[in-house]
Amino acid sequence: MALREWVFGKARDLRDPRIFQHVSLIAFFAWVGLGADGLSSSAYGPEEAFKHLVDSRGVPHYHLAVFLALASALTVFIIAYAYSRIIEHFPHGGGGYLVATKLLSRHAGVVSGCALVVDYVLTISISIASGANAVFAFLPPTVQHWKFPAILVALLVLTGMNRRGVKESVQILTPIFLAFLVTHAIVLCGAVLPNLGRIGQVAGDVRGGLAQDTATLGWMGLLLLFARAYSLGGGTFTGIEAVADGVGIMREPRVETGKRTMRYMAASLAITAGGVLLAYLLIGVQPSPYESADPRYQPMNALLTKQLMADWGLADASIGQAFVVLTLMSEGALLLVAAQAGFMDGPRVMANMAVDSWVPHSFSTLSERLTMRNGIYVMGVAAAVTLLYTRASVDTLIVMYSINVFLTFSISQLGMVRLWLSARLRDPAWKRHIVIHVVGLLLCATILVVTVFEKFTEGGWVTLLATGCAVALCYAVRTHYEGVARKIKKLDEDVEALAGDDAAAPPAGAPAAEMDPLKPTAVLLVGGYGGLGLRTFLQIDRLFPGQFQQVMFVSVGVIDSGVFKGAAELEALKQNVTGQLERYAEFARRKLGWAADYDMVVGTEAVSEIDRLCREVNLRFPRSVFFAGNLIFRHPTWWQRLLHNETAHAVQRRLEFDGFPTVILPVRMLS
Repeated sequence: MALREWVFGKARDLRDPRIFQHVSLIAFFAWVGLGADGLSSSAYGPEEAFKHLVDSRGVPHYHLAVFLALASALTVFIIAYAYSRIIEHFPHGGGGYLVATKLLSRHAGVVSGCALVVDYVLTISISIASGANAVFAFLPPTVQHWKFPAILVALLVLTGMNRRGVKESVQILTPIFLAFLVTHAIVLCGAVLPNLGRIGQVAGDVRGGLAQDTATLGWMGLLLLFARAYSLGGGTFTGIEAVADGVGIMREPRVETGKRTMRYMAASLAITAGGVLLAYLLIGVQPSPYESADPRYQPMNALLTKQLMADWGLADASIGQAFVVLTLMSEGALLLVAAQAGFMDGPRVMANMAVDSWVPHSFSTLSERLTMRNGIYVMGVAAAVTLLYTRASVDTLIVMYSINVFLTFSISQLGMVRLWLSARLRDPAWKRHIVIHVVGLLLCATILVVTVFEKFTEGGWVTLLATGCAVALCYAVRTHYEGVARKIKKLDEDVEALAGDDAAAPPAGAPAAEMDPLKPTAVLLVGGYGGLGLRTFLQIDRLFPGQFQQVMFVSVGVIDSGVFKGAAELEALKQNVTGQLERYAEFARRKLGWAADYDMVVGTEAVSEIDRLCREVNLRFPRSVFFAGNLIFRHPTWWQRLLHNETAHAVQRRLEFDGFPTVILPVRMLS
């Protein structure tokens, strides 16, 4: 236990009135944890765009980087502003999944949700792979074979850090974020400011290049070349949605905190990405001739920093070499910070989908550290599989990444367009609101189509297949849950008939029987009021006639991601569970004439909380026998065991080990 607490941290105290203050993020830390995903894309997005400024003959047109920088910065602000409007309409987060579900349809929602989950898996993969490229760029060739093992170790460490909690992991990585900002500000200022006096010469070179381009390619060919480079550099804009998806972990007032975080992220990304593209042009950096998975590959940002030190005459000086190392280390480390967005928002999207029964309900549960640990583990394992499949090739990962990002971008913007079209009769300002989403939709859809068309055979088909399989799996899960829900509803409808007559009920107006600590007591574990719990209760009297005349109903209010949004939600959960238990107690008194009472607790882990509560009840009623109902399928499979928790059996094992008699009563689910 001591080792476990040292690694993952002590359990959170849900009774602490400051609990939401402890785990929520102010705008600055949200910028570090979520905005870093967007800012870190400047390590690979601008490079991808710049190296595609080459025509089919292999002739470079790098002078177009000036327009590419302007277009990139403008696109960042457009998408960021569009997502700020989404934050206003969805203040509890959820981003693309909730937008598509609420504004389009549940079918669009599951596609967007699956695309987001795959997107966040790729966020983790590409961030760690690109970070390793940056760090190993200044290491000697003799250690390059350790790059891939280092990537897997970094993934394992990040998974463990996020298991401790979001705020803790963000605070640890904040100095890295600040180091990136400082070193890259020096690089960009050092590349751009000394060349301000050459503006006239640069403008002349650009005009001359355009004239030559139009003569050889024509205006249409030039526009297509530019559109291709702009679209394939779409990785620059990835990560913007992370802020909207993660509003739920931000400090109140969440909308203002989210919008402020979005402004920080948009400004930093636009300046950095646009500045990097200009710096490539002004310093004369050429893309590496090797693939990103090749040990000889050097990222363009590494080449830019080294060339800048050479231009300053510091390439061989200790201070120059130290600056190169610090810059590349901070970039590599920031990319690890960016992987945080995948661990923070990926499980949150799965939790939202679990509430809607698209994925197993267990993905909405929280750990004792109030993290969505099941989602964190899935993200870590899926990222490992992705890295193994691609061998950590950034070239392949960025294609897979961009497709899913812009798929969910496009669906979200389409949903907002539909929202404002439907509001045109009641909101006179609808035209002003809809413009940004129409522009965002056109930009995102264009990037998506071009990327799929150009890179379908270079990784595009893999991400489309993975997303399609995820959607099919979600439909299978939901179909199962809907079938079970129909059968449970049938139990609810039939349970009154199972109660028989009211012969055992006390006469009208008679005082309710009091609980006697010395009498045998049936302690029944129940969930929400319904056919499952009532049928289980009625079986006790049928199977053990005359053995019990009093019952204690116990339940746990499970705090999942749908509840853990504030103190008001926790209080509402307590009141709801109490109301359900009161109905059970009234049923026992009215139908069987038994003395009845109840007890409850709230927590994140159902098994441990019920176990503790049962032991407390046994101290008050020493002659207790514990009962629980369990759904029984005609042909149980691993699939059903995955989709339905084994709470009853887990509690039984704990209680029986310490000598408490526990009986599980079957409730059949007929085919």
